Amino acid sequence: MARTAASDDDDDGPPTYTVARGTRRDPRLKDLGISCMLNTEVAALLAVIRRRPDPYSYLPPAVAAAEETVFAGLIQSLKALRALLFQPRHGAWRCSDPSMYLSPFLDVVQSEEVPPAATGVALSSMLKILRIDVFDECSPGARDAIQAILTAVTNCRIERIADAGAGAEEAVLLRVLQVLAALLRARAAPLLSDSAVCTAVNTCFQVVQHAASSRGSELLQRTARHCMHEILQAVFARLPDIREEADDDISLASAAGFGARCMVDIFNFLCSLLLNATDMVMTPEGHGAFTSEEDVQLFALVLLNSAVELGGEAIGKHPKLLRLIQDDLFYHLIHYATECSPLVLSMICSTVLNLYNFLRRFLKLQLEAFFMYVILRVGSGASGLQLQEVAIEGLISFCRQPTFVIEMYVNYDCDPLLRNVYEEVGKLLCKAAYPLSNPMTTIQLQAFEGLVNMITTIADNVEVEKAPEREAYNVEITEYRLFWLERWDSNDDHGHETWVDYVRKRKLKKKKVAIAANHYNRDEKKGVEYLKLCHLVPTPPEPKSMAYFLRYSPGLDKVKIGEFLGDPDEFNLKVLKEFTDTFDFNGCVLDTALRAFLESFRLPGESQKIQRVLEHFSERFFEQQAHEVFATKDAAFILCYSVIMLNTDLHNPQVKKKMSEDDFIRNNRAINSGKDLPREYLSELFHSIASNAITMFSQGVTSIEMTTSRWADIVKRSRSMEPFTPCDFKHKLSREVFIAVSGPAVATLAAIFDYTDDEEILNQCVEGLISVARIARYGLEDVLDELLCCLCKFTTLLNPYSTTEETMFTFSNELKPRMATLALFTIANRFGESVRGAWKNIIDCLLKLKRLKLLPQSVIEQEGSTSTVSDRLGHRPRSDSGVIFPSSHRGAGTSRHVSGMIGRFSQFLSIDSAGESLLSVGNEFENNIKIIQQCRIGSMFTESGKLPDESLQNLGRALIFAAGGKGQKFSTPIEEEETVGFCWDLILLVSLANLQRFSLFWMHMHDCFTAVSQLPLFSPCPFAEKAIVVLFKVAVKLLPGQPSPDRLAEELICKSINLMWKLDKEILDTCCEGISECIVKLIMDHAGSVQTPIGWKTLLHLLSVTGRHPETFDQSVAAMIKLMSDGAHITRFNYAACIEAAFGFAALKISPLEISTEILELMADSVNWLVQWHKSGYSDPGSSNSSSSNSSSSWPDDASRMGNLATNMFIKLAETLRKTSLVRREEIRNQAVADLGRSFALAAAGDLDFGPAGCLACFNLVIFAMVDDLHEKTLEYSRREGAERETRSMEGTLAAATELLADVFVLFLGTLAQGPGFRTFWLGVLRRMDTCIKSDLAAGGGAGVMQNLVPRMLKRMIVEMKNKEVLVQVDGDELWEITNIQIQWIAPALKEELFPE
Repeated sequence: MARTAASDDDDDGPPTYTVARGTRRDPRLKDLGISCMLNTEVAALLAVIRRRPDPYSYLPPAVAAAEETVFAGLIQSLKALRALLFQPRHGAWRCSDPSMYLSPFLDVVQSEEVPPAATGVALSSMLKILRIDVFDECSPGARDAIQAILTAVTNCRIERIADAGAGAEEAVLLRVLQVLAALLRARAAPLLSDSAVCTAVNTCFQVVQHAASSRGSELLQRTARHCMHEILQAVFARLPDIREEADDDISLASAAGFGARCMVDIFNFLCSLLLNATDMVMTPEGHGAFTSEEDVQLFALVLLNSAVELGGEAIGKHPKLLRLIQDDLFYHLIHYATECSPLVLSMICSTVLNLYNFLRRFLKLQLEAFFMYVILRVGSGASGLQLQEVAIEGLISFCRQPTFVIEMYVNYDCDPLLRNVYEEVGKLLCKAAYPLSNPMTTIQLQAFEGLVNMITTIADNVEVEKAPEREAYNVEITEYRLFWLERWDSNDDHGHETWVDYVRKRKLKKKKVAIAANHYNRDEKKGVEYLKLCHLVPTPPEPKSMAYFLRYSPGLDKVKIGEFLGDPDEFNLKVLKEFTDTFDFNGCVLDTALRAFLESFRLPGESQKIQRVLEHFSERFFEQQAHEVFATKDAAFILCYSVIMLNTDLHNPQVKKKMSEDDFIRNNRAINSGKDLPREYLSELFHSIASNAITMFSQGVTSIEMTTSRWADIVKRSRSMEPFTPCDFKHKLSREVFIAVSGPAVATLAAIFDYTDDEEILNQCVEGLISVARIARYGLEDVLDELLCCLCKFTTLLNPYSTTEETMFTFSNELKPRMATLALFTIANRFGESVRGAWKNIIDCLLKLKRLKLLPQSVIEQEGSTSTVSDRLGHRPRSDSGVIFPSSHRGAGTSRHVSGMIGRFSQFLSIDSAGESLLSVGNEFENNIKIIQQCRIGSMFTESGKLPDESLQNLGRALIFAAGGKGQKFSTPIEEEETVGFCWDLILLVSLANLQRFSLFWMHMHDCFTAVSQLPLFSPCPFAEKAIVVLFKVAVKLLPGQPSPDRLAEELICKSINLMWKLDKEILDTCCEGISECIVKLIMDHAGSVQTPIGWKTLLHLLSVTGRHPETFDQSVAAMIKLMSDGAHITRFNYAACIEAAFGFAALKISPLEISTEILELMADSVNWLVQWHKSGYSDPGSSNSSSSNSSSSWPDDASRMGNLATNMFIKLAETLRKTSLVRREEIRNQAVADLGRSFALAAAGDLDFGPAGCLACFNLVIFAMVDDLHEKTLEYSRREGAERETRSMEGTLAAATELLADVFVLFLGTLAQGPGFRTFWLGVLRRMDTCIKSDLAAGGGAGVMQNLVPRMLKRMIVEMKNKEVLVQVDGDELWEITNIQIQWIAPALKEELFPE
């Protein structure tokens, strides 16, 4: 407030006060408020003190006067304070010495004469002063003031107050507690010393005890404990602000206020409270402060938990505080956890969770012990169901931590010296969650939640943008290292090895060590050989590596270890020495060291072996002990042997007279270099052995009890153990984390899905299974296959014992099959690249859905692809959504409504489910169709181009074998045909999606075709019929679509086409239209894309075969004519096939004459191509694919080979024309003969060099054969009745052929005569002339043409031979003589003219 006064001369009234505008309060107003508060408190306290009755009437006058003087002094001090409250001061209250206004109140609190009411008022006044922060740490005299308050409160005479009654005492105690809590929360609290803080805590705990022991009210007891909690929170909240070096610096601590020293004392007190819980329980005599041991434990644990929560990571900076947690607290937690109430166990788990979050870097072995001795033991049910439930719940809390899973795996499962904590935890969750009853129990549900959470965490962290190659997951051990002692140091040079590689190798070595231990248990030699093979020990083995193997290998038979260590062989003795050196006995008494030593193996029974083992133990123990106890190692050895004998004597039931303590001490006299060992030392040994036997002949069963000696060993090992490594998930490590529990996890999730009917659990289970798939796609194909096979089972679609109607009813009315179906195809869509053998099961489910009429047409429809063969599916009505409905479906009944879990599951799978709920509208069939539509089944095939080779091959194999009928049962032939056609439609989709790697993909497919055709019950009829159409559709897309010629792909598809029509040749007739359409398209539009001989041969052969049908003839022959007319795509590789196909069309009965004539002329004109190729060295002119490089490798560049090739191709043409000359139609025959002659003429004109051999081959294979065949057919017709017309027709063709013989003879006479076989050849000509001229055709209607023609032909040939001097009249010329003789037989009329005497 700011006072504003008017002029003194104004008479407008009294002065006024106005409040200054703004948010900042005037400090004078706050000081005024404090003055008013203090004035009020002083007045109240004076009133209470003065209100007392005459208190001294019963006292002697002198005593009464003294008491009155005390009261007068208290009253006077209060009055003096009140007199100062409103006087002007220099500065605010905060700048004043607090003792000025605190002293009167403190005197009242500490006075023994004032009434309890006055004490309570004084405490209330102090509480107000502390709460409103009248002074702070900067106030002058604040340190003394805050200490004086604590002293006054702690010196408050509770006993005197108790005389006034329980109510008054409780009121004062409540005020004391409130003041203590406010004192530690005040701003000046840091000025308290460590001892003062401990005093405050002690005072508060005394009140807690007093409240409990005097059976105070519930309010007082709860307030006392709450106050204790507040004080600890206030103290440990300051720990993060205390510097590390202030731990042991007394002067610094006293100057800065309380520090870590008091926190160490308080923490130690709380640990002792937990340890001595039994002693704190109230006895019938009234001793003790708590009603039960559980009450003590909970009280201590709550305080400890608060201390850890507030201290946090700062605890790790203070060694003494950290040591208390490492050595004492964890032992107490483990000790009580297995034999406590569920509430205490829950608090223990929470405390350990907090310790894990803040201090796990320092608690590696302690955390391992907690999980192995508490969580795993109690969680397995060893301590009852209630504790098991709490342990599982606590474990789930750990699993919810973001990095718990990976850190457990890295720090324990990958450490060769520690247990597989993560793997054991995973197995525990699987075992606890495995359903044994329905509905599932609470424990099963909890474990199931933890399992799903763990798998989901791994899945969320394993994903990477680009998965590495499968080989990148391989880990190899290439060299020996003593990996038990290996440590990762980021400062060292590790070459190319990363930390992840290091961890993975450690895990691999640990696995192999476990395998080696298994081998060793059966055969020691095999075990050692396996160690050497895996580079786990050097070759030959060294003692140290064998010692570490025996010491740290889990599952190793302890009997075999003992036998090995006790063997007298030199190597075994060295191993024994190294084995004992792995133990640390520093600070251990003899029995503790001996227990730890003998727990690692079974002591052999032979005395000499025992002696050797104990000698090495004693030597190691002596080396690490203080020498004031044992003078020599022999003394340690003797005492060790004596302890063994004592243990046997005391704990062997066969020994009746037990050794006493005096006997034991007497037996060990003068063993320490002639002197006695300390009696106390021996006595302690005796009582330790008597109360706890040493297990020397263990059969390898690991104890699950935490003993003192075992804990001492853990504490000692923790000092030198590699610290806990906090880490985050890495892709490769995350994958291996899952591998450790993959088998039990998948089996458990599958069992739960199979067992339960609860929708919520089913959804969680599916989420877990999909998380498994997300992980398994990274190189874990076996796991993914197993998962998919389980889902296939749950769809109920593959139940061999259910009819179609039963399967349909189950699928329509149960939630589980639909969820499994949705999950199955979603996983196959998303993670198909990792699916291998499970494709078979997926295809089987798909075919079952097809038979149930539940597949939408969109499954086999692809934008831009060839239309689907409609007759395979028939003509059924369609819904607006494109779903094919069976005509028999009536749609009766209403949909079974569920609670929307399918919808939620669909959203989880990121499937577009906009619109109505899946199961909310429509009939059952429509709802089923909607579910199948959301499966996006077609995407599996249309997007199969993303699949790797192995997965794609498995998918193709599954489709082919399904199409072949393997594993399928068909009720009707129509069903079989539809199923086979559907499979081939899917093969078409897959093929079209993988054209870019067709050759790699189809090679495996073709092998599958061959394998299917050899199945015992294989039916080629529908298989080959559907296949041939699909294969040609693939060819139509494949051949033109190749950016560069892929000859292998073309060869593969053509081989498959040939295989199919050979399986069932009738399909060339039944599917002729489809085949012809595809072939014509290829030849007309994409002939340049056909690159291989087998490709042309297949296309042209099938073109000629399918072109035989009237409905396909026109388009087929048009394609043939275009191909030959253009000639751009005729090459030496397809020439023979082209000629063969042309012959097929020319010889057809349905072929019009003009068409056949045109084809024959084109065939004859093709000789020009031969001439061009011959002249150009067989590079194919006009072809887009120059084969010069190929010809250089396939055909030698020598003229003789070229000539042979030209001859062969020409002979192929000539033979084809020869065959055409035998058809029934005369016009075609005569045209063929004429074109054959024209072919010879073109060859001769083009200098197509046949050579003598080639010319002879032309005559023998073509002309002679044609004349012989025509002559035979002419004779055959002449012998038939009524065949005069046919006879005359064939006679005309024979005449033309004979004339052709003479023409070609004359044309190539020069070449023919050069051959060595000309004489034989000429005899063949004469013989055929003789045969023709002597044929009796007149009886059959012949016109006698040959009798006139043959002489003329003979004359012409002989004259030409004479002109070219091939036939010369020379004495002894055999050719002249033979010809002369033959002419006399054949045509005597010519003899005189041609051979005059």
